[in-house]
Amino acid sequence: MARTPSNMLPLGTIAPGFNLLNTVSLKEETLTQWKGEKGTLILFICNHCPFVIHVNPEIVKMAENYQKKGIQFIAISSNDVINYPQDSPELMKKVALKEKYSFPYLYDETQETAKAYDAACTPDFFLFNANLELVYRGQLDDSRPGNGIPISGIDLRIAIDNLLENKEINSTQKPSIGCNIKWKN
Repeated sequence: MARTPSNMLPLGTIAPGFNLLNTVSLKEETLTQWKGEKGTLILFICNHCPFVIHVNPEIVKMAENYQKKGIQFIAISSNDVINYPQDSPELMKKVALKEKYSFPYLYDETQETAKAYDAACTPDFFLFNANLELVYRGQLDDSRPGNGIPISGIDLRIAIDNLLENKEINSTQKPSIGCNIKWKN
């Protein structure tokens, strides 16, 4: 299991736009369509990564809680499906339905969106304010598969709560750790 850290995109970066396939609705969708009223969390995930599988229940729980408060979640998979067919759009749809994602699960076939966000691993989290300015990029929490630390989502929860309460978000942020994005050759 590779342990790849986030690249830590500079805070203040404006969220790059995209037009990607929603694997559940099978429609092309954009950042503008899904942008949250108070903030938007872009998360790069995939179907097979043990780090993502480990945090999926917490992501689902957080989305249910924070979407009601104006924070939209948008999941994107950018993995090369030729060499990693378990991340195909058809299987992404199955995962989204099985996990009960209340947010879109988009397919970045060209990998241009992952490159625009400087995404490096799955999961990789990017929290933007209402103006789509990056305010947090980093880990969900210190829990990893097999390390015995319970999943709490504390790092990301604090950032989202501070955003919602118009409080300063600590700029000292720990990178996420996960499987590397499976880039095409």
